[in-house]
Amino acid sequence: MAKQQSTYYCSECGGEAGQWQGQCGHCLEWNTLIAAPKSKVRKPRQANTSTSASYSGQRSAIQKLGEIQFEQTQRLSTGLQELDRVLGGGLVPGSAILVGGSPGAGKSTLLLQLSCHLSQTYKCLYITGEESPQQVAARAIRLQLPREHLSLLSETSIEIIVHHAQAMQPEILVIDSIQTLFSEDVPSAPGSVSQVRECAAQLVKFAKTTNTVVFLVGHINKEGMLAGPKVLEHMIDTSLMLEGDGDGRYRSLRSHKNRFGAVNELGLFVMTDKGLREITNPSALFLSRPEEPAPGTIVSVIWEGSRPLLGEIQALVDDNNYGQPRRVCVGVDQNRLTLLLAVMHRHGNLMIGSSDVFVNLVSGLKSQETALDLAIIAALCASFWQKCLPKNLIVFGEVGLTGEVRPVVNGQQRVQEAQKHGFQQAVVPASNAPKSKIEGVEVFAVKTLAEAVEVLQSLVIE
Repeated sequence: MAKQQSTYYCSECGGEAGQWQGQCGHCLEWNTLIAAPKSKVRKPRQANTSTSASYSGQRSAIQKLGEIQFEQTQRLSTGLQELDRVLGGGLVPGSAILVGGSPGAGKSTLLLQLSCHLSQTYKCLYITGEESPQQVAARAIRLQLPREHLSLLSETSIEIIVHHAQAMQPEILVIDSIQTLFSEDVPSAPGSVSQVRECAAQLVKFAKTTNTVVFLVGHINKEGMLAGPKVLEHMIDTSLMLEGDGDGRYRSLRSHKNRFGAVNELGLFVMTDKGLREITNPSALFLSRPEEPAPGTIVSVIWEGSRPLLGEIQALVDDNNYGQPRRVCVGVDQNRLTLLLAVMHRHGNLMIGSSDVFVNLVSGLKSQETALDLAIIAALCASFWQKCLPKNLIVFGEVGLTGEVRPVVNGQQRVQEAQKHGFQQAVVPASNAPKSKIEGVEVFAVKTLAEAVEVLQSLVIE
C-alpha cells in the first residue's frame, strides 16, 4: 500500500511546504508547520469559463462597462452624525467594515450602542466571541440601551455563525471580534494569520451575496497596526480606527480606507458613563483656553477629512541641563519638529536648537498635517521670547526647507471657520490670502519665514 503523502501548512501565514522544516519559507517563523493529509488540500480552481461563477451563483460573463445598469444605493443612517460622516453618509448594504483600535478604546461599546439602536428599525445580529451573553447584557443595561430587538449569539466557529446568519438573514451583522473566530478547515489556532484570512473571506462573501452590512472588530498589535494578515485590509470595503487612550475622555474615529466615501475623515466622541457620545461642535470644545494669555500658545486650523477643526498648539522652550537637547512631541510628528527647528535657525535667525523643546497639540488630538508648521513656529517663538500672542489670533501654513511659507488646501474656508469662533487676526500664506475681505478678520499674508517672524513680533502683547 502506497504511503499517504502529506502537505505541511504554516499556522501563521498559511503557506505550504512539501516536507517538514523548522522554519517557514514564507513568513520565516519557526516551528509553525503543521501536517495535513494531501487529500484535504483544497486545489485551486482552474480558470475555466464553464465552471467559473460569481458570488450570486450565476455564470460570469464579459460585459461592456457602459451597458451595466447602475442603481443609486440607499444608505442606512446609523443615528450618529459623526459615524455617518466617517462612513461617507451612512451604511452601504453589502459592505464589510473593519473597526480597529487599542484595548479599552471603546470598539465593543460603540458597536453595541450602534446595534441596539439599529435593531429598532433593522434586523441585527450581534456575534460575541470574547464575552458571554450575560456580560454583553450587563453592559447594555449599564449603558441604558434598548435591548428588546437585538439578536445575540455567543459563538466562535465561522461555519456555525454563517449557518445562523443565513437562516436569520440579518441586515446588520456585528462580529466581535475577527481574531476569536476559527474555521474547521484551517489547521491552526484562532487569531493566526491563516484563520483570520479564511474567516474574513467567508464573512465578506456573505456580505456581498446577501446585501448584509458586516462589522468586524479587529485587534491591534504592539506596533499599533491591525493584527492579522495585511490582506484583511484589502478584502474589506472600509477600515476605521478608533483612537484614544483608555484613561482619556476623547475618542477619534478615523477612516483609513473607504470605497464609499472620503479617506481620512474624522469623527469625534467623548466617553461617558452612558457610552460614547458624539461631539457636535469639536472646535469649541478644543478651545477651552485660560482667560489670561500665556507665552507659547497659539491656535491653528486643522483640516480633517471634509471639515476644519480649530486646535491649540502649546510649546515650551527651556534651557538644556542634560547635554543632549530633548525633543518631545504629543500629537504632532517629532521628525517634523526637528525639521522646523533647523529652518528657524537658518532662515529665521532663532537660535533655539540647543534648548529643550516640547510641543503639544492639546485635548488628545493627533495630526500629521503640514498646515501646523507655521503655528508650531509661532508657539516656539512666543515661548522663546517669553511674550504672549493675542488670543484672537490664528496661524496656519506649511514651511519649506528654503524658508518659504507654502499654501495649504482650503485656506479661505479655514479663515472663515476661525471667524465664526470670534478670531479677528490671522497669519496665513500669501497664496491663501482671501480674495475678498472677510468681515471682522485682519489677515497678514506672508511669503517667507522671516516675514512671518516680523509679523509675530509686531503682534506680541507687551
